Amino acid sequence: MVTRFVIAQGGMQNSLIYGIAAFVFILFLILIAVLGRFIGLWIQCKMTGAQIGFANLVMMTIRKVNPSVIVRARITAVQAGLTDNYPISTKDLESHYLSGGNVPNVIRALVAAHRAKIDLDWTTAQAIDLAGRDILEAVRTSVYPKVINCPDPKKGSGTLEAQCGDGILLKASARVTVRTNLHQLIGGATEETIIARVGQGIIQAIGSTPSYKLVLENPEWISQTVLNQGLEAQTAFEIVSIDIADIDVGENKGALLSAEQAEADMRLAHAKAEQRRADYSAREQEMIALVQKNRAEVVLSEASVPKAVSEAFRNKSLGLLDYYELKNVQADTQMRNSIAGTSVSK
Repeated sequence: MVTRFVIAQGGMQNSLIYGIAAFVFILFLILIAVLGRFIGLWIQCKMTGAQIGFANLVMMTIRKVNPSVIVRARITAVQAGLTDNYPISTKDLESHYLSGGNVPNVIRALVAAHRAKIDLDWTTAQAIDLAGRDILEAVRTSVYPKVINCPDPKKGSGTLEAQCGDGILLKASARVTVRTNLHQLIGGATEETIIARVGQGIIQAIGSTPSYKLVLENPEWISQTVLNQGLEAQTAFEIVSIDIADIDVGENKGALLSAEQAEADMRLAHAKAEQRRADYSAREQEMIALVQKNRAEVVLSEASVPKAVSEAFRNKSLGLLDYYELKNVQADTQMRNSIAGTSVSK
């Protein structure tokens, strides 16, 4: 019995030793794997002065932060001298990464701004990046100005149409050179606003010109007039220059409008004349009816003459000789009218 107990106790000790050995071996493998993953990044940090410890690299993985991205961004910032001017810590880089920002893009933008001596700090850069703007492209546009076509040929006609004071239609196109205004990039209007404002300014300037010849002789006057209007206010860009690329002379809109107006006036006058003619025709018919009415009254009055004559004979107010004398006078008057070419109603 004692022998069996001793053998069983020896087996348990051997199993415990094997378990401890396996556990130590697994820990060794984990340590080798951790060292293999982070030793290269830690050596880079030590060699470049990035000041990121080995334990911090391991904690980045636990915080679900890609240590390679942070290390490369930190090394770039240190080597470019950004940390001398801006307090960019490893914590700031991790925070921007966890917020969904593009850490390498922001660092490259800061390096470009630093080399070009553009005032851009880490806080502004990360805010622009988190706002959805491409901060690196914005810095590049600030260093190398961008040319915008006005109007945009991809969204309609390639020219702006405006009418001068003399009625001549001009078709113009311009090229606007802009650079990014980093301080107004957040909340500032985009390229579409610049195109719309410049187009409006060009149309207004051409429309205020008395003659199209002045525009053709001095197109830079249009550019200067538009440029002095401060069109870049509340936008993400600063207008460097506005250049008139092309001006074409169109049709005489003023003459066409005058002709259309004259035709409309003629139609109106014709309608008024027709109205007056209709009024006069109606008046004429009224006069004819009035004449017929008066003639009927005359006929009616003449019908009462024989009655009056009979009554005069009856009352002996009119004698027979007087009646014949009256008839002779009427006959003589009728003869005279016939000779004169006039007629008298009987």
